[in-house]
Amino acid sequence: MNSSGIKMFLDEPPITGARIKVIGVGGGGGNAVNRMIEEGIKGVEFIVANTDLQALNASKAPIKIQLGGRSTRGLGAGSNPDVGREAALEDHEKLLDVLEGSDMVFVTAGLGGGTGTGAAPVVASLAIELGALTVGVVTKPFGVEGKKRMAQAERGLAELRGCVDTIITIPNSKLREVEENITLMDAFRRADDILLQAVQGITDLITTPGIINLDFADVTTVMRNKGVALMGLGAASGADATSKAMRAALDYKLLEENSITGAKAALINVTGNANMPLGEIEDAIGMIESEADDNADIIWGNVIREDIGDEIRVTVIATGFDTAVASQMPQPRPLEMPAAANGGPAPIFPVSEPRNDEDLEVPTFMRRQAD
Repeated sequence: MNSSGIKMFLDEPPITGARIKVIGVGGGGGNAVNRMIEEGIKGVEFIVANTDLQALNASKAPIKIQLGGRSTRGLGAGSNPDVGREAALEDHEKLLDVLEGSDMVFVTAGLGGGTGTGAAPVVASLAIELGALTVGVVTKPFGVEGKKRMAQAERGLAELRGCVDTIITIPNSKLREVEENITLMDAFRRADDILLQAVQGITDLITTPGIINLDFADVTTVMRNKGVALMGLGAASGADATSKAMRAALDYKLLEENSITGAKAALINVTGNANMPLGEIEDAIGMIESEADDNADIIWGNVIREDIGDEIRVTVIATGFDTAVASQMPQPRPLEMPAAANGGPAPIFPVSEPRNDEDLEVPTFMRRQAD
């Protein structure tokens, strides 16, 4: 008998890596997923779900789910979140099938319309019920889309916040503060890019090689049951690029709030070539430490990309804020959860009666973008 070998006895088969899925809900979510696919994000499975059959057919996602085929006949939710919600409930078994086995699920949507606003909380609740770390990454409407659409977005945001571990919100109305003369089409493109960067900034730390890699447990520490998250993006080149990029991320004008002060946890992605100076990285991390809570969990990793030259890109996701910050968000209405985890039949969710809202005074292509 050979006693020199080492034998391993495992209770479970080895896990090769976290299974990460991104599901775009509605038109805005579908557009964001298309942008992520174009960028070539690695190690992620892409799904789109929509009531609009035409938009589904145009999607680049490999997995497409039509919601509410019987109730909407593939024609969309008509800017009515209740219709979007009912459509998701109608096809919740399809959603459970594609979300099964996920370790992490990103639910992305443009809030304010019908499908994204109404269906995203249902999708998120199913992912949570299945045990996945669930992160909402959503946009709020442009000012030109009207007060009613913004009110719908706020209500949808409140509900979604109660159905995810962490939520990152991008207020599209602030895009003009970054670029005053931005065109309408460029503004929508920019919003998709920001959603892309939010997802990629997190997933790259898990799936892309670097000198300092994070594992799924690190991400879970920062994002499980953390509520509102603030995101900052920064980029710089040349001398002291890492510190400059970090300062740009901390001063990011698209933050829903103006500061990460008091954050109890932060996830930091520093992306650049293999020659990033250690001293610059230490200085940059020190900036976070000076603004976050004294006992904050600050977890950072780096991603090596030689294709961006000497540019350094920093993504900061800050979570775990005091209740004073969280209380500025609308409170979610209760959402009954399906019995998905134990394999039982999903109950009937309460659905409000559809409203006959007058159509918003917004161009048709803009309504479709966020429906």
